[in-house]
Amino acid sequence: MQASEVEKLVLDQYPELDVVVETDGYHYQLRAIGEVFAGLNKVKRQQLIYGCLNKHIADGTIHAVIMQTFTPEEWQTQNA
Repeated sequence: MQASEVEKLVLDQYPELDVVVETDGYHYQLRAIGEVFAGLNKVKRQQLIYGCLNKHIADGTIHAVIMQTFTPEEWQTQNA
C-alpha cells in the first residue's frame, strides 16, 4: 500500500486533518495535525487514526504504524 493510500484512508474519515505518511512498503510513519485531537490523550488520538486503518492492519496490508498526533497549537509550539 502506498503512503498516499494510507493518507486517503485517514482523510476520508477526517478531512480536516493535515496528514503526512511515509513508508517502506510495510512500515508506516504517520503525522497528523488537527483540532480533532484537542482534549484527547495520546491513546485516544491513536485510536482515532487506528480506526481508519484497522481493516488493513488486520489483513496484513499494513504491518506497523508509528504515529505522531498534534493539535495545530502543539505543532506550532514544537516547531517554533
